[in-house]
Amino acid sequence: MGFDQFGFSAELTDGLDSMNFREPTPIQQQAIPEILAGRDLIASAQTGTGKTAAFLLPILEKCLRDKPSHIDTLIIVPTRELGLQIDQQLEGFAYFLPFSNIAIYGGGDGKEFEVQKKALKQGTEIVVATPGKLLSLLNMGYADLSKLRHLVLDEVDRMLDMGFIDDITRIMRFLPEKRQTLFFSATMPPKIRQLAVKLLHNPVQINISISKPAEGINQGAYLVHDAQKLQILGTIFRNPDLKSAILFAGTRQKVKEVERELRRMKFNVGAIHSDIDQQQREEVLLSFRNKKTVILVATDVVSRGIDVQGIELVVNYDVPGDPEDYVHRIGRTARAETKGEAITLINGTDIRRFQRIEEMIEKTVPKLPLPEGFTEGPDYSKPERPAGKFRNDRGKPSKPAGATSTNSSESTTGEKAKKKALQK
Repeated sequence: MGFDQFGFSAELTDGLDSMNFREPTPIQQQAIPEILAGRDLIASAQTGTGKTAAFLLPILEKCLRDKPSHIDTLIIVPTRELGLQIDQQLEGFAYFLPFSNIAIYGGGDGKEFEVQKKALKQGTEIVVATPGKLLSLLNMGYADLSKLRHLVLDEVDRMLDMGFIDDITRIMRFLPEKRQTLFFSATMPPKIRQLAVKLLHNPVQINISISKPAEGINQGAYLVHDAQKLQILGTIFRNPDLKSAILFAGTRQKVKEVERELRRMKFNVGAIHSDIDQQQREEVLLSFRNKKTVILVATDVVSRGIDVQGIELVVNYDVPGDPEDYVHRIGRTARAETKGEAITLINGTDIRRFQRIEEMIEKTVPKLPLPEGFTEGPDYSKPERPAGKFRNDRGKPSKPAGATSTNSSESTTGEKAKKKALQK
């Protein structure tokens, strides 16, 4: 069935048509009627399932019916990249609607701050915001949320991981008790359920096949030693038909090194990590979206929430410490029922990590034969123990055998604190 089953207005339907939305996904089929009915909602849905439209569309429809003249909807997100993506999707859906929206996030200049402040004071209907920046504006008295009707917390698990729970709790003090609250999260650990009990009223619960990669992703892995990784990247990316690929690395230092080497190999490449400012991030992402940049090298800052169409290939330069991160990384390809490929480079000390990933996704990922001329890689049946401090089951702080002294703070608690500070 199409979107006509929801009884959307002609104006919203025109927006859907202009964005080529034809059939609702499972999360949209289940969530939209409940949100239209005014129910609180807690939904588990992995990336790429269409959850953003699942909450934007019914909220826009309700706004069109009631015509609010104040801040009506607040959408809280963990990262500025996700906030910008939602803001852009809002502009598409609401193109024919008489509403305004704005994204509030840190890292901008004084001019952007003035635009944000003015929009909040005048009462833009829909606000998308990162927790730290929003809280600072609320504390300065620049926003009145007393008449808010809709609160959306997107990627709640990510926000908890980044240490935003205290900010969210403080933001709640500025909101009316009577409101509709919607939780969207890829995973549903006990902490999120505890938070839901505090913030939601008799919520409807929806679960959409979490923690499993999309069926359209062709997964594979190479068993390689660290010294072979850059060489095999040359083989992987030397495909004249490749138009869009993401490579994920575990630390910002590794991102810088890989980008530098790929440039040396004459590949069209850009990079995103926490050492570049917001304007640079936006420029790199825009170039990647427009297919001017073919390969994007990034940390997990873009593994969730960044919806770039047509990504054909995802490469994991190293195995993520958390199996959920693997699902989110490779979920950048094969979106909206398309096909894609995901390749992971596994060294000897990352074998146990990848075995845990296979257990979680309940699938054995094919181990690809190394190209001609490569020496034999590690034995998958004989995981190597890292030198020095042994990694725990979550893959937390350690230094792999033979690693140089680099800053791996993107996977540590300290980096989470830094990311939180950047939002402010």
